[in-house]
Amino acid sequence: MGLSAAAAGDGTQLCVFDLRRGQQEGQELDKILFFHPADCPILLQLSVIGLCEGIVTFTRIFSPEEDCEVIESEKRSHVFYQAEPDIWMVLVVEKTKDNESNWRCGALQGILKEAHSLFTMFHGPIRTLLDRQPSAELARGHLRTFLTDYLSDFHVGKKIQFPTYRDSLKERGTIQMLTVPREVALEVQSLTTVLGSCLGNVTCQSLILFEDLLVSTTLPPDDTLNLYTYAVLRLTPRALSSNASSWSYLRKGTSVSAGPTSSSSNGTTAGERPLLREKLSKGKDGFVAADFAATEVRGAVPLTPIIWFQQAEERMYLCIYQHKSLTILLLIPASSLINGEEGIAHVKKQMLENKIVTVEQKLTRGWGGENAYHVSGYRYLLVDPDRRVSRASPPGKVTTLAKDSLLALNRLRQEVDLEKSRYRRSDPSHDKDFEVCIRTKNNAWVIAKITRGRELYMALEKGGETLLYASTAVEKFSNRYCEGAFSTD
Repeated sequence: MGLSAAAAGDGTQLCVFDLRRGQQEGQELDKILFFHPADCPILLQLSVIGLCEGIVTFTRIFSPEEDCEVIESEKRSHVFYQAEPDIWMVLVVEKTKDNESNWRCGALQGILKEAHSLFTMFHGPIRTLLDRQPSAELARGHLRTFLTDYLSDFHVGKKIQFPTYRDSLKERGTIQMLTVPREVALEVQSLTTVLGSCLGNVTCQSLILFEDLLVSTTLPPDDTLNLYTYAVLRLTPRALSSNASSWSYLRKGTSVSAGPTSSSSNGTTAGERPLLREKLSKGKDGFVAADFAATEVRGAVPLTPIIWFQQAEERMYLCIYQHKSLTILLLIPASSLINGEEGIAHVKKQMLENKIVTVEQKLTRGWGGENAYHVSGYRYLLVDPDRRVSRASPPGKVTTLAKDSLLALNRLRQEVDLEKSRYRRSDPSHDKDFEVCIRTKNNAWVIAKITRGRELYMALEKGGETLLYASTAVEKFSNRYCEGAFSTD
């Protein structure tokens, strides 16, 4: 089967397969670990997986050190991500004649990376699950329920809608920080110290968010990003509000099926689904209750999930507390609690006896609202890939941009992605600095500038016609809001 025949339903497919499995004739089905849609005919699943495996094998002949990232055909895009050695995730999306589905492949690959990182945080590496149970029932069960719940965020009606050109001023896989004055920072630091000593001699870790912005973390960068992503998806006040409205909608009869086979028969239970929206709600005591079931594999206690931090190399209980716009995620080393939920209850009591209310009040007083980081006249995205941090114009302001401006910016970002990929292959030890300014057909400027690894993307409408105007606008923005990081010396 060729590329043009590898789709069904709404044209979107997501598969996970293991190249080390199913190598004998007649055992090809064994390599499939997950396939969406679940009701796709087995022969078509095998055809798609076989095609993807062939592409991976073929590209390795010419570029053994570089993974295949995307294959474009006339009708579809195949986006590849090697999540773990020989374990591949592939997203197949159908192209349409209108521009509404105009996406950036880098953004689609970001979805695959995010899904795998979150999966690993809750269930551990896929390879570990396969080694533990070679039949793959356990791995398939966890992947089926987890990825089905993850994909539910992209459902629009009966179809899946992935990020399009309208999201060109967003960057998945980054953290957005809250800037606070020194006085408030000292209060936050004091709170973090108290949280860390909730168990006396055992050090706890914590993550503090205000609204959807990170205020403080004691975790390493990778673990911070994963937990922050989960918090924004499911735990912050905005996410919990979305959870409630989504569950209300689902109860009226529209649901996302995890496939014809029950999750319990595939190695997981219906309760152990950290992305299932209706499993998370804020209790009267301020703690976010999560009805996670116990499992033999991880030995989790009911109600309190255990997560695995890769950089910290430790399993931890996750305790979530919320006061108004403040969300606190406390991580308790699993090895330190002998009494399980009893120990958790003690920690919760300790949390309520500190200065959470004071910190929330001070953050609220200094908060500028959802438009706090709006810069008049600019629509922008700042990205620091090394620190995995971004800052962007508020979504409400981005919607004021004309469609032509967003389409042009999306195309520019796609070209920048390709240029960065080429340069990494030729000289992986150094970043390339460059700047591109394009005048669009609706007389706007779209700009991309990369300096010492940091990236700035910008759309300027109703501005001057000259290139000097665009360059001057970047200089002013850089000097005022970026400490001159993108200024020309």
